[in-house]
Amino acid sequence: MRQAILNDDSLTFAEKVITLRGDGGEKVRHPGDITVLSADLAMAQDSTGPLAIRVFKEMGVERLWDPSRVHLVIDHTYPASDEKIANLHNLMREFVKQHGCRIVEGSISHQHLMESHIVPGMVLFGADSHTCQGGALGAFATGIGSSEMAAVWATGNLWVRVPESVKVNLSGEFKKGVYARDIISHFIGMVGEDGGNYLSLEWKGPSVRTLSMASRACISNNSMECGCKISIFEVDGVTEEYLRSVNRKPMLEIHAGRKAGYKDEYEVELGKLEPQVAEPGNVDKVKTVSELEGIPVDQSFIGSSTNGRYEDLVIAAKVLKGHRVKAGTRCIVTPASRDVFEQAIKNGLAELFLESGAIFTNATCGACVGTHLGVLGENEVCISSSPRNYMGRMGATSAKIYLASPATCAASAIEGKIADPRKYL
Repeated sequence: MRQAILNDDSLTFAEKVITLRGDGGEKVRHPGDITVLSADLAMAQDSTGPLAIRVFKEMGVERLWDPSRVHLVIDHTYPASDEKIANLHNLMREFVKQHGCRIVEGSISHQHLMESHIVPGMVLFGADSHTCQGGALGAFATGIGSSEMAAVWATGNLWVRVPESVKVNLSGEFKKGVYARDIISHFIGMVGEDGGNYLSLEWKGPSVRTLSMASRACISNNSMECGCKISIFEVDGVTEEYLRSVNRKPMLEIHAGRKAGYKDEYEVELGKLEPQVAEPGNVDKVKTVSELEGIPVDQSFIGSSTNGRYEDLVIAAKVLKGHRVKAGTRCIVTPASRDVFEQAIKNGLAELFLESGAIFTNATCGACVGTHLGVLGENEVCISSSPRNYMGRMGATSAKIYLASPATCAASAIEGKIADPRKYL
């Protein structure tokens, strides 16, 4: 049965993985069908974990279904910014001591799991909407609520409705100053902030093979901003090389069938893209940088689970090298994990950021979620590589947030206004 499903030319990625991993794999599942999936990993962070812990206790369950597969991550506000947050962190630490599960402090959950645990074909439930980043490695990775997470901790299972699938074909070559963040921003602008609701996005086309794992992670992570259930890059040479570098092997290598049915199909020509910027208030209000160039900014933030990987920091450093952050403008650089943090120090990026006048912080979500290390005051304007820009996301409700790539954010820090990165590359 397993091999027959893997070879079935009529099924999408989502249909294959849910069929294979749901209810014993005895019945082929199609969009709209509901089945029960068994989890390989279950993750909650310090914003969602405390509520999941409380619900778990209220359920009266004495033991986790499998402590080795439960990860609690302290990342949203690390280290604690106040007493309230410190107490929530301690609640998580005590839960870990009691139940023997895993805890990670000081790395953003999605980046940590990608660096250390995720493999193709696994099922990952995360109490964080950007868990879909795991799809960059061909995993069924999706975000769930805190109450649902408590149920997973208790049983190891969760019901899932099979999503419809959408194919996104990438073709052409990047122009100077254009990156993966610009691809996903452009796509969100095409379909709208709810254009991918409960869909499986499959990224295909000849240009996929040119995307690094970091670029794929950026796209899968930020796909949530159009509402997707999962966002998938199938296993290819790039995946295999990455897995060799971290000494991991696939659980299942799943490829959509050549005759699979899709709800929609989109084309994105990389050579036609310019650097993209999302205007404040909505992630889908996307324009080219040339349309918004010159708008003054008080702060530039480079980081988050979307764009805080080492590759992102290298891009930002390339723009900032030999330049200074504009007087009166703050530039904050926050890596996505401790590994990225250490690598940036070892290879001289941290020093370059500091020499440019930027602030280089420890790994955390921080400014992205408006908890610390870059909170915005009244009426301030920020250009950020983080995933969201709704009112109050990074602090004051009157603050305005523009979203862009690390390169565009770095160029804007130099000029103190939204700037085209291409002149610095």
